[in-house]
Amino acid sequence: MGLVNRSQEKPFMSHRNFRKVALGAAALAMLAPQAAPVAQVGGGTVQAISAKDKQEGAKAHPQLLAEFGGALTGPQSDYVETIGKNVAVQSGLSNARGDFTVSLLNSSVNNAFAIPGGYIYTTRQLVALMNNEAELAGVLGHEVWHVVARHSNKRQSAATKNTVIGAGLAILSGVLLGNSQVGQVLQQGFLQGSQLLTLKYSRSQETEADNGGILLLRKAGYDPRAMSTVLQSLANQNALDAQLMGTSDRVPAWASTHPDPASRVKAALAQAGAGAKGVTNRDTFLARINGLTYGDDPKQGVVEGRKFIHPDLKLAFEAPAGFYLMNGSDAVTIGGQSGKGQFATGQFNGDLDAYIRAAFAGLTSQGQAAIDPGTITRTTVNGVPAAYGTARVNSGSGQVDVTVFAYQFDANTAFHFLTVVQAGGADVFTPMYQSLRRITVAEAAAVKPRKLLVVTVKKGDTVASLASRMAYTDAQQQRFLVLNGLAAGSTLAVGQKVKLVTY
Repeated sequence: MGLVNRSQEKPFMSHRNFRKVALGAAALAMLAPQAAPVAQVGGGTVQAISAKDKQEGAKAHPQLLAEFGGALTGPQSDYVETIGKNVAVQSGLSNARGDFTVSLLNSSVNNAFAIPGGYIYTTRQLVALMNNEAELAGVLGHEVWHVVARHSNKRQSAATKNTVIGAGLAILSGVLLGNSQVGQVLQQGFLQGSQLLTLKYSRSQETEADNGGILLLRKAGYDPRAMSTVLQSLANQNALDAQLMGTSDRVPAWASTHPDPASRVKAALAQAGAGAKGVTNRDTFLARINGLTYGDDPKQGVVEGRKFIHPDLKLAFEAPAGFYLMNGSDAVTIGGQSGKGQFATGQFNGDLDAYIRAAFAGLTSQGQAAIDPGTITRTTVNGVPAAYGTARVNSGSGQVDVTVFAYQFDANTAFHFLTVVQAGGADVFTPMYQSLRRITVAEAAAVKPRKLLVVTVKKGDTVASLASRMAYTDAQQQRFLVLNGLAAGSTLAVGQKVKLVTY
C-alpha cells in the first residue's frame, strides 16, 4: 500500500476526515439494489439495473477507485473488462454490456467486489494469482452474484449492530484493545489503510455466491471447476502470507471480506461436478496478464520485509524485529504480537504540536471524552524535526498506551506513526521511530516494481531452478508454487507455461 503521493491531485486527508472517509466508503460498498425481481436463475433473485442503482453506483465508483489505487488502463485492463462483461450479462441484470463497468484496480491486495449499478472490481494482485481465464470469470461472476442476491442489502441491517470489518479490526482487536473506545475508533480508522471496504459476508451468502458464480461459468461456457481452483489458490496464498509474517493472523485479502476460502474448495468442486467440462483459456489468459505489476507499486511505496521505502515521498523506515508491514492506499499498517500501528499523514500547518493533538482528537468518537496526550516532547530524528505524545487509555482488557510520533518534512508536510501497546510497553516501537529517514535520489531511483513474467518450461527446467529466478530473497519455491497453483512435489512438463515474479 502505502501513502500515495497525491500532491498533484489533492491534499492528504486530515486525521478527522480520515475516519469519515473510511466509514463513508464502507457505506458506499453496502449500497443495495432497489429494483423488483425480473427473473429467476438457479433459485437466485436476479435484479434489473435501475436508474437509482446506476446513480448511486456512479457516486461510489470514484471513491472506490481512489481507495484502491485507481483503475489501470491498457490491454490488460481491457481484457479483464471483456471477461467481466461476458460473465455479467449471463446474470440477467442487463443484456447490455455497456451497462456494466469492470475495473482492474492498481492494488497489491487480493480483493474483488461489486456494487449495484453494474460496477465490478478486481485487483491486479488477485488476477496475478489466477491461472486461467475461467478462474477470472469465476471470481467476477461470484461478485456479480452478491449483487444479484442482494447480499449488500442484507448486510446493511447487520452493519447497524456491528463494527465495520476490515484489516484494521483483524489487526487491532483482541487482547490489546478489547471492546474499548480507542479500540473501536482505531478499528474504524485502520479500515482505510487496509484497503478493505466491505463487511464480511455470511457463510450462507458465500455459498450462494460461489454457486451463482459456478452457474455463470457454465452459462458462459467455462469450466465451472475453476471456482474451486481459485479458492484453493486464495487459501494457499493466505497461509503463505501468514507464515511469512510469522503470525497466526490471516493477511487481509479476498478472504477478509469473503471468509474462509479453504472450507469452500470442496463444496465448490462438488457443486461444479468433478467431471465437469468447459474452456479455461489458460494460455490466452497467461499471455494477456504477462507483464502485470506484482506486489507494491513504487508510486504507492514498497514493503520489503520489515522495511518500507517510498521513492516519491523520499522516505524510509523499518519495523522492529517480530513485526510485519502491510501497504494500503493511505497508510502502512504495522502488526505484531506486542503492538499494532500505522504510518500515515494528515493536514499540516507547520505546528507539530497541533498536528499530534489533531491525531489524538481524531481517535475520539462522538460523545466520549477526548484522548489527551498531555505534554508533547520535541526531538530530532536523523535530521528531521520530530515530536511525540503518549496517552494511557482504558481498554476492554486493561490499559493501553497510544502514541503519536510525528515528523516535519517541510513547511507543509508531516507524517506520523500511530501505535498501540499494552501499558508500559511503548518502547517496543522506539527503534522504528528512530529509523525514519529521508532517502537519496539514488535510493529512490533504485526502487523498481516487480512484474509477472510468463515463461515456457524448457528441457532441464525444474520447480527449483525456475523458483530461483523469483525476485525474492525468501521462500522462493513456496511463492512459485502458490503463484502457479501447484502442490509441493509437483513436476513441470516441457512446453508448460508458468508465472515468475521478476524485476
